[in-house]
Amino acid sequence: MTTETVRANPPGTIIAAFFGFLVSTVSAIAGALFVLSARDEIAAALRRDNPSLSQDQLDRLTLVAQAVPVAIAGVIALVYLWLSFKLKAGRNWARVTLTVFTLLQAASLVTTQASWAGYVSCGIAVVATVLSYLAPSNRYIAGVRRAG
Repeated sequence: MTTETVRANPPGTIIAAFFGFLVSTVSAIAGALFVLSARDEIAAALRRDNPSLSQDQLDRLTLVAQAVPVAIAGVIALVYLWLSFKLKAGRNWARVTLTVFTLLQAASLVTTQASWAGYVSCGIAVVATVLSYLAPSNRYIAGVRRAG
């Protein structure tokens, strides 16, 4: 009878996936911050769509149009970071959740006008997802599951 020793340290594929998800998160935040630099373009688009807005209304709508995507990106970034650390700890549910989020991110690229940062972030997340399912990753996660 042989017993498999659980590796205390995650394999390189999990470490690479972990850093991939971190980089993906940073590039997504960069894209969200791009919204902050596009104030004039957002205000012009809002003015075009609704010319009867007062300047005060336009300013408030522009602020909301900037704040909402940045706030959403911040929340998503925190969740991604938490899941990335759980993946590094060998939690299969985190790997599955990150996979679902990556699929949703890819689907959003098809249905919305994404920035370059969105494509970069999604591409890195896809690579990280693949890395998290390679054989060394599977063995690590299975070993953590058996030990836990």
